[in-house]
Amino acid sequence: MESFKSEVRDGMRIDWDVPIEMDDGLILRGDVYRPVADGKYPAIMSYGPYNKWLHLKDGYPAQWKVMTEKHPETTQGTSNQYQNWEAVDPEKWVPDGYACVRVDSRGAGRSPGFMDIYSRRETRDFYECIEWAARQQWCSGKVGLNGISYYAMNQWMVAPLQPPHLAAICVWEGAADHYRDFGRHGGLLCVFGDTWFTDTVVLRQHGRGKRDFRSRINGEWCSGPETLSSEELVNNRCDYGQDLLDHPLIDDYWRERMSDFSKINVPVLSAGNWGGVGLHPRGNIEGFLQTGTKQKWLEMHGLDHFTHFYTDYGVNLQKRFFGHFLKGEDTGWDKQPRVSLQVRHPGEKFVPRAENEWPLARTQWTKFYLDPADFSLSTKPSPAEAATTYEALGEGLTFLTPPMERETEITGPVAAKLFVSSQTEDADIFLVLRVFNAEMREATFQGSNDPHTPIGHGWLRASHRKLDPERTLPYRPYHTHDEKQPLKPGEVYDLDVEIWPTSIVLPKGYRIGLSVRGKDYVYPGFEQPAMPVTGRVYFGVGPFRHDHKKDRPLSVFGGKVTLHTGPNRPAHLLLPVIPAK
Repeated sequence: MESFKSEVRDGMRIDWDVPIEMDDGLILRGDVYRPVADGKYPAIMSYGPYNKWLHLKDGYPAQWKVMTEKHPETTQGTSNQYQNWEAVDPEKWVPDGYACVRVDSRGAGRSPGFMDIYSRRETRDFYECIEWAARQQWCSGKVGLNGISYYAMNQWMVAPLQPPHLAAICVWEGAADHYRDFGRHGGLLCVFGDTWFTDTVVLRQHGRGKRDFRSRINGEWCSGPETLSSEELVNNRCDYGQDLLDHPLIDDYWRERMSDFSKINVPVLSAGNWGGVGLHPRGNIEGFLQTGTKQKWLEMHGLDHFTHFYTDYGVNLQKRFFGHFLKGEDTGWDKQPRVSLQVRHPGEKFVPRAENEWPLARTQWTKFYLDPADFSLSTKPSPAEAATTYEALGEGLTFLTPPMERETEITGPVAAKLFVSSQTEDADIFLVLRVFNAEMREATFQGSNDPHTPIGHGWLRASHRKLDPERTLPYRPYHTHDEKQPLKPGEVYDLDVEIWPTSIVLPKGYRIGLSVRGKDYVYPGFEQPAMPVTGRVYFGVGPFRHDHKKDRPLSVFGGKVTLHTGPNRPAHLLLPVIPAK
């Protein structure tokens, strides 16, 4: 095996670009940050395409600015020389006796090969990297996985393979179901996948060489050392955006990217973000519920996507978890509540609370019926049959509860039952769960990716209405997405729509609203910039838009939709009302 550079810097022994041979002979590249003193240390590993030598400030300057200015504690106690997007800072972990391992995935950064994200090949590589780390003379034989987003999502994929030396995983804001959580919400194509791949992953591809940054971490080319032609780069990667468009139903492509969570047999800490609707929080909760291990914990927080991973709160939580399972330390983890919630209040206020399960056992499941006579949401069913029509690609209809008579908490999964007919063979349903104050001004929140995020979203393509009877729950419909069932124009169909889990404490006088729309939510007061930047103008849904013309042709989705209500069609919203303990 070829040699690599090793040096002592900033109190750490750093091994650069260590060769890691895969089972097919390809050599991936990893960096190891470890204590200077000889010994055997547990490894904290991240594996993915974000380029281990690219400094967070260079690759993600806007996010770096938000993190350092809004949360200065994230950069304290470290030189910040080794900050890397969505991975741990080794200067905060190595002094505690950990070896931090960062591996560029196949075809990304310093690792050659064909880039095929989330593929079975990539997952197998991750397995091989875990076992490679465990064999090294500096490793105790225990490997933990940690990281945000991509570095979390692929943990859900590799853990069911049960690598013998995998000891624990910390899945921080990580989607679990690539179809339902990420690629196709309710069957609707989310354009984020294409935008993210094109604007982020492709720019981290191995072989960009001199087109890319020189690393401020070590001065070398981040995506080198070779510089390939544009044609070679294209031929060396998948076309992820086209893949998402070409696979509207769950088929072999999606099945390759799905996991059997019941086979996860190591301790799991799943940390999600209430405001991450469109990408991660559903996966954090579903992964927590479905994993086979009994040693599993759920934590839910708020604020920006990356914030709490780097704050003292988040780092301390991670260290308590890994200290217990990787080092056998008495960190108090044996007293950690099974579910830890940062319960959300208006004004970006979060109140921590320990719970024993999800959904909460004391939940009062409450139906609020839609009444188009006065556009109300009422606990009493609508007394008369009614039909209300809206433009299938329009802003739709909004229904409101009366003002809350007392402070009311809504925390848990949400669902809706609708009865609709369409002028065409299909219809896309966008549901938005909203909060209005006593003056009827909407209260939005700092989401993980958008500063004006409502408290909940749900989507369903009517032709994807088929339910899986074994996995569907009253509060969490589960659609098979394995066949298209076209509508007959004018015929009424009942639709069960999942709205992603949420948490909000409504002050007295506040109202809940449900919007039934034909397009993505836009927050009140949004003004389109004079010179919009494609894919980067956020109007309430962040980058998680559903406006791809090839996925929603006007001939199919451009007519009118009728919402039916009444005693025989009890359209309703199901909310998890939480009484005080």
